[in-house]
Amino acid sequence: MSKRIDIELTSNRGDGTWTWRAAGAKTPKGTLNGSILDANAKTGDTIKVEAEFDLDGVEILSVVKTKEKSVRGNLLQIIGSEKEFQPVTQKLADKSKDRKPRKDGDRKPRRDGDKRPGRDGADGEKTGDRRPRRQSFTAPPELPKRPTAKRLKPKRVHRAAVLDALPVEQRAVAERALTGGIKAVRDAVKEQNDQLKKEGKPLVPADGLISMAQELLPKLRVAEWLDKAEAAKAEIELLDLRDLRQVVVGADDPMVVRDETTRTLAAELKAALKTRQESEQAQWLEDIKSAIAAPRVIRALKISSEPPKAGQPFPADLGAQLAAVASTSLASETSPDRFCAVLEAIAFSPVRGQVKLAVVPPNPSEAVLATVKRVAPLVPQIAAVFGVTVAPGAPTPRPLRPTRPVRPKAKPATATTPAATTPSTSA
Repeated sequence: MSKRIDIELTSNRGDGTWTWRAAGAKTPKGTLNGSILDANAKTGDTIKVEAEFDLDGVEILSVVKTKEKSVRGNLLQIIGSEKEFQPVTQKLADKSKDRKPRKDGDRKPRRDGDKRPGRDGADGEKTGDRRPRRQSFTAPPELPKRPTAKRLKPKRVHRAAVLDALPVEQRAVAERALTGGIKAVRDAVKEQNDQLKKEGKPLVPADGLISMAQELLPKLRVAEWLDKAEAAKAEIELLDLRDLRQVVVGADDPMVVRDETTRTLAAELKAALKTRQESEQAQWLEDIKSAIAAPRVIRALKISSEPPKAGQPFPADLGAQLAAVASTSLASETSPDRFCAVLEAIAFSPVRGQVKLAVVPPNPSEAVLATVKRVAPLVPQIAAVFGVTVAPGAPTPRPLRPTRPVRPKAKPATATTPAATTPSTSA
């Protein structure tokens, strides 16, 4: 399938052909027949052409004629006013010279007397301030804040070096093999041959292209892993454990293991992963203990559901402590909103089987009943207290996603409040 691209003419060979490259880039590049160009064509011209891309390279089919922009007629001429421009000036009054501080004798009495109502009584004695005083509030202790983990953002230095060293006609095969493997190359060749067969053109040799892809694929896999490994080593202290674990697992690829340049870097990343997992595990348990002591039960339950390494057993003593405070939070006097939030956090925590509910809250709301029915497959012992039976093979629910706050809509301008004087809320 052909598409339009912008190319730059680089040189005239003198035999009726021109060399070209993509406008503003080094690749793709190639040659074209000079008969499709204008007679005034010269080196350095940028033109739009119709090109066809296939596994053999890029073929320029024709030059696309661009339409010239027409100048609109009947334009209106702006004639300025003949009056002379008068600038506007502003001068502020000096407060330090004209104004003097007011003395107590200069104050005028109030219309209803000299006494301030609400503060002074009839005899001039203080009666107290009528303004409501704020209640004292003790802020909970702050929890330890951990730095935000960074996601892996590898550069394509090694991959670009391997692709640039290949001829132009082999780069398409190499990129297809890197993204989809040998099967992707085989499918692409089959699809292209089916199209050529319908058009009555000679077929592409499939065996040669597949052999080429098999030779290029190991180099590309090693180059791609080196880009990821170097990016992981640069951010080893703050890199997300999932990305670091993925890079370490990729080092066990047979194509990567056979290359000697990857062994030293792979050993360093494996050692770093082990150290990071141990430190993250210790910080994870410390965060849970701090949240329980705060006390912030919902936060402790949510932290416990996100371990740094999957498959690690939860400590029994800490689990019993967390289950106890979670059971206490499901008391009868707990508000419906908090009851639902605590129950949602319990359902996805590792201690959900240890949490017990003594009594059902009086007159549970519809939101509470809906939450109990939703998480019933995860906490059947709590659902049974509400009379909810879990059917065999019931699907396991997923955690709820946080909802975005709804922004209030701006009030339209009314007759009493002109739109020109209404303050803007978008600023």
